[in-house]
Amino acid sequence: MAAQDGVKSVRRVIAILDCFGGGDATLSLSELSRRLELPTSTAHRLARTLSGAGFLEQEAATGRYRLGPSITELGQLSFHRRGLHRIAPELAELARVTSATVDLAVRNGRHAVILSGGSLNPDSGAGLRRPLHSTALGKVLLAWDPEGRADLSALGPLRAMTGRTIVDHGELRAELDRVREAGYALNDGESGDGIRTVAVPVLDRLDHVRYALAVRSTPLVISDARIGWFIAHARACAGALEVLLLPPTERRAERRPRAQD
Repeated sequence: MAAQDGVKSVRRVIAILDCFGGGDATLSLSELSRRLELPTSTAHRLARTLSGAGFLEQEAATGRYRLGPSITELGQLSFHRRGLHRIAPELAELARVTSATVDLAVRNGRHAVILSGGSLNPDSGAGLRRPLHSTALGKVLLAWDPEGRADLSALGPLRAMTGRTIVDHGELRAELDRVREAGYALNDGESGDGIRTVAVPVLDRLDHVRYALAVRSTPLVISDARIGWFIAHARACAGALEVLLLPPTERRAERRPRAQD
């Protein structure tokens, strides 16, 4: 029983921190209680414990909670230990050459989480999380999943973002098979009308995806005739990111050729 209570407490702590994963910079105690579906007293006890450890902090003027310095410290450590501080020039160059928005993401549960790129609003956090099923980033992260593309039903119901969004698990699996065969993913108006995105994987030596790299614009810019050109530049950048982000022993032996302007 004690072990079960401990697991429940850990899950609640994770859930309360996860409440700040969207676009809300601060949350009141009542908002936390409602989102967690917990009594206010329980939410208050969790928030107070997390505040004591520096994972949350409470604004003196409003009493609202926000992420604390311990989260910032861990985030900075993770960012640098992953080598993400080294990739900005590569992403900027890809954006310059293609005149498109460039993003790099990893998988976190049912979402693609953007780590760096032009889609992320650093002030609000908007754009940080993207659904896996309706984005090119997500398709890449699913298609080369190191766990062998586990049961897609774990994603839950697939919400329609537009009329083109894949909402059937069987159709999504077939799409992922096409993605692996082609070596890239395409999002053609599935997450937003008038948006076209191509994405490629950053793979390790076992051909497991570590990151997904996307180039996003409009169908007029990423036209049918020029998709191959965008994919070539994205793959060249992904090859450079493999060197910057993966230890030598985890990189693939074969290098991708550089794209030609």
